[in-house]
Amino acid sequence: MSNWYVYLLECRGGSLYTGITTDVERRYAQHVAGKGARYTRSYPPLRILARFEHPDRATASRAEHAIKQLSPAQKRALCTGSHTAD
Repeated sequence: MSNWYVYLLECRGGSLYTGITTDVERRYAQHVAGKGARYTRSYPPLRILARFEHPDRATASRAEHAIKQLSPAQKRALCTGSHTAD
């Protein structure tokens, strides 16, 4: 049984992308290769900002949704550990 991860990427132009996966490195490689989400095909990722481990897909999906509601500044604060999102 794999753990799930919510991950945040910094993309070209300084934008942020949030997603979930069981393998962050593999998914990041897909985004870089242009085989990821439509957004990252338009705004290629520059680096992984953060990853947060969750025990199952449902928990990761809820956390992803909560993070997507945050402002870009709040997302960056989350990546530096000065903000929490459940």
